Formats: sequence, C-alpha cells, structure tokens
Amino acid sequence: MSLRAIVTGGGSGIGLAAATALAERGMKVACLDVNPPGDPFIGIKVDVTDDAGVRAAVAEAAERLGGIDIVINNAGIGAQGTVEDNPDSEWQKVFDVNVFGMVRVTRAALPYLRRSQHASVVNTCSIAATAGLPNRALYSATKGAVLSLTLAMAADHVREGIRVNCVNPGTADTPWVGRLLDSADDPAAERAALNARQPMGRLVSAEEVAAAIAYLAGPEAGATTGTSLAVDGGMQGLRLRPAN
Repeated sequence: MSLRAIVTGGGSGIGLAAATALAERGMKVACLDVNPPGDPFIGIKVDVTDDAGVRAAVAEAAERLGGIDIVINNAGIGAQGTVEDNPDSEWQKVFDVNVFGMVRVTRAALPYLRRSQHASVVNTCSIAATAGLPNRALYSATKGAVLSLTLAMAADHVREGIRVNCVNPGTADTPWVGRLLDSADDPAAERAALNARQPMGRLVSAEEVAAAIAYLAGPEAGATTGTSLAVDGGMQGLRLRPAN
C-alpha cells in the first residue's frame, strides 16, 4: 500500500515542491492550503489558524486518502523587523500560523498517525532558528519555537512509533522571497546580498528543501527522529575566510 501524506501550505513554494517530491515517490498526497492545488493532488482549502477548520480538513484528507501516514507541517508566513518594529497583533498572527498552526494540524492528525505502520511528521523550520539574522526578530522567534517543538514532539511520540523531524532551509528561492525582493529599494542588490550570505553563493531551491523533507518523511529515515536537517548552502555550519 502506498503511503498517504498531508502537506500544509502545499499550494506553492516549498510546500508544493514537497508534495510533488512525495507524489513522485509513489505516495498519495493531500495539499491543505488557503489556495490548494488541483490534480494530481487532493486539494483541501483550510486556514491553519482555524482549529475547527483544521480538524475538518484533516478528517477529510484521512477519509479521501484512506488514512494518514505522513504530516508535512509547512504552512507559514514571514515577518520583517527588529523586536521593536512589530505590534503585538503581528506577533500574535505570525505565531498563530507558524507555531500554533503546526500544533493544530499535528494534534488533529495524531489519531491517524497512531494507526500507521510508518508514521512521520516533518516540520519546516529555518536557518533563523539557529543563526541570528538581522531584521527578523519575530520570524526567528517562531522558528526557534518550531525547533524546540520538534524535539519535544519527537520525545513525546517516539514510543508510539511516530518520528518527528524538521528541515532548516536557508534563504530559498520561493514566491515569498520573490515578493520580499520586489519590495526592496534595489531588488538586484538585495538578491545579490542574499546570495552572498550563503557560503555556496546562491539561494536554496524549493526542490532541494523538498528532497530533504521527502527523505525525512520516508522509510529510508526510519531510524531518524528528533533531528534538524539544514539545507542552507552551508550557512549554519561554515565559517569561510573572506574571498580575495
């Protein structure tokens, strides 16, 4: 029997790339998004800040898939600014999506995961959880919470046969980053700066992040839980001397 997966934020960027990678590996995939894609995926419209809506969407996905083996918690939004720049309402909104959204989806999926012979959860975290990035206080705080949540969930559910891991992308070439660049005073200079920030000298592709997600989700990673896998062009671990 093919594995059955749900992907939140599956309508674009890393989420759509992850859904595609899982489908290419023979999995049946439901994409949960405010703007879900169509075939070959099961598209289900949902806002992860709505607990009742999440529970209904997960139940619909489980019914249409015939169960749930894999949860990819990818839905998220960005934020810019230092700790003094964002009002309380924005802090609450970004945490509601980036952290509480993962809680709601996983909580709703747990009864199905417990019945799976291959249960796996993969959370999309960020380099922002492990490196201090300028002008990203709110976003970084949410991703730090995701990293800690991943470890805690892995500990809570390992004896139930449910693995929980996360991927930590560097700056990825996604629609959200594209909009960020478009809003900059000098988009070309901003892109060059983001490229240069990662030791490999370029942005990470959504497909590269998706490959890491698919690995952690799949049977090949059956002995891996409570880990974070960096896909960041070396940004977290490398300390290069300046180029001549």
